[in-house]
Amino acid sequence: MRRHEVWGRRRIGSDSGFATVWTACAVAALLVVTGVILWLGGAVAARQRAAAAADLAALAAAGQAVLGSDRACAAAERVVQRMRVRIANCEFAGWDALVEVETTLPGALGANPTVRARARAGPVLPFGVRDERNQR
Repeated sequence: MRRHEVWGRRRIGSDSGFATVWTACAVAALLVVTGVILWLGGAVAARQRAAAAADLAALAAAGQAVLGSDRACAAAERVVQRMRVRIANCEFAGWDALVEVETTLPGALGANPTVRARARAGPVLPFGVRDERNQR
């Protein structure tokens, strides 16, 4: 027999090509896992960005509290716009600024969940002075 005739014949039930199928399945599974990890990384990054924006916006609002709540919340709005998030709520409880921001996660297949973060900032009391509002 010639060499090409031996290679051209295949036995029924042989495992020829079986490794290709397993490799294709393994590559597909790795791509799915990589996609999930990237999506989770984006979710964590969006959550951290929202938390940082809420903290900075609350500080900005608390710093402008003596000018009134409208101007203080406008200062908070400027901060969150620069950080590419939206302000959901800005209000004052006494001198404390309460800010809530939200952002949308980069989603796949049209699913874009919203991430929210809240922060509170206000004046610092001198050492030894007790704040009766926070006592339970």
